[in-house]
Parts: sequence; structure tokens; C-alpha cells
Amino acid sequence: MKFIHLTDTHVVASGLLYGQDPAERLTEAVTSINAEHSDAEFVIVTGDMTHWGDADAYARFANEITKLKIPFHLMVGNHEDTPSLMQTFPDLPRDENGFVQQAIDTAHGRFLLLDTKAPEGHAGAYCEARCDWLARQLEAPGAVFFFMHHPPFEVGIKAMDAIMMHDAEAFHDVISPHTSRIRHLFFGHVHRAIWGTWRGISYSCMRGLNHQVALDLQSPAEQIRGNFEPPAYGVVLLGDNQVTVHLHDFADRSQSFLL
Repeated sequence: MKFIHLTDTHVVASGLLYGQDPAERLTEAVTSINAEHSDAEFVIVTGDMTHWGDADAYARFANEITKLKIPFHLMVGNHEDTPSLMQTFPDLPRDENGFVQQAIDTAHGRFLLLDTKAPEGHAGAYCEARCDWLARQLEAPGAVFFFMHHPPFEVGIKAMDAIMMHDAEAFHDVISPHTSRIRHLFFGHVHRAIWGTWRGISYSCMRGLNHQVALDLQSPAEQIRGNFEPPAYGVVLLGDNQVTVHLHDFADRSQSFLL
């Protein structure tokens, strides 16, 4: 099975964001996916579709993402405004409490797309109601894959660690009995390519499309350093006994040659 992990597109309604046009980057990513990976099952966007959460930005995002030749699944991030999002995507799945999260059953296991948006601020949250929903989804047998915007752990960049998912222990209490069948955790938010393990669970994060967070392990939590490292998306290959995550620098224009 093959699918695409796209995150942090940060589209704005008009003009530039940090001197660049996020919608143009999204157009380029969609064009790349259609040309190179139209055999993928779907695209999962792990949040921060827009930068300001306004209706016009969601309309512009929709205009680009709907050009995909394959299905796509959308998730919310800290830059989202859920009411504005639902105006543009009224059929977006929500749980019984209105959180934008869903379970997708595939041939390789259950994909759990989680809503980690807090009511206020940029840090993530996973409240008791969401934990109850998650516990019910985990009652189904078989392999499990998690998708979320905020990581439930620190990554070493102090500014991003300050706005990780703050309900990490409660979240882990729910999932810990199932660790042996959790095959991978995919997240966004950090705008960097990161791989590792957390409490026995492998994880990966992709770069954003418009701008990145610099690899700055020294600056205080009050200071986020950005840069313009190349945009990328993930190409994920699933087998019965393996998860392979390729980072695709789709905007790279360097010469290709045979070795």
C-alpha cells in the first residue's frame, strides 16, 4: 500500500507569507503527486491547511487540493478555525463531540486521524472526550497507525516543545495497552523532517510547504527560528512487516543522472 503524507500548507487568501506564496507551493505539490504518485491510495494532510484560518484561505486551499487525482483526507492543526473549515468542507468527518477525527480501515490496518487542536493557543490538546473516542476506536483488532498534528513528545527544539500536545500522558494511558500493534505515528506541526521512536512507537514528521522551522536546539522557547529549507511531502509504503517513509523534495531541480 502506498499513500502520501502532506502537512502544514499554510495557505493564505491572497498575497505572500514570509515573502512566498503558499498556494503556489501547494499547486506544485499537487502537480508532483499527480504526475509521480497517482497510484497512491490517498493523501493525508496533517493540519495547518491555512495560516490564518479564514474562509477565503480555505476556499483557495480547496481550489488547489481538489485538483488531486486521488482521494484526500484533511486534519486540523493549531492554525485552523474549525467553523470556517467546515464552511468549505461541510462533509469533513467529525466525531460525536464535533472534533475533526475519524477512523479509516485499510487492508493494512486502521488509520486513526486525530484532532489535537486546543480551544486556544498553539499548543495541542487531547481532552477526556477525545480520549474516550480513541479508546473505542482501539477496540477493533489489528494494526493501528496514528496521524496527528501535534506530537505528544518533545523533539529538542524548545519553542516547538512548548507547543507540543500537552495531554501527552493521558493520551499515552489510552494507547499504551495497544503499543505492540501500533505500527507508526505520523505528525506535522514542527515543519522539519524528523524520525525516531517514542515509548516503543516509531514516528515521522514531514517538512511544511511554505517555510520550515530551523534546526535550532539552543534558542529559548520564546523564539522560533524559521528558514526556507526545501518543501517536501512523504511517500509512505506499507507492507505486512514494514513501514517505509520517503521524504520527497518535490521542488528539487538538480540534475538527474544514472549512477
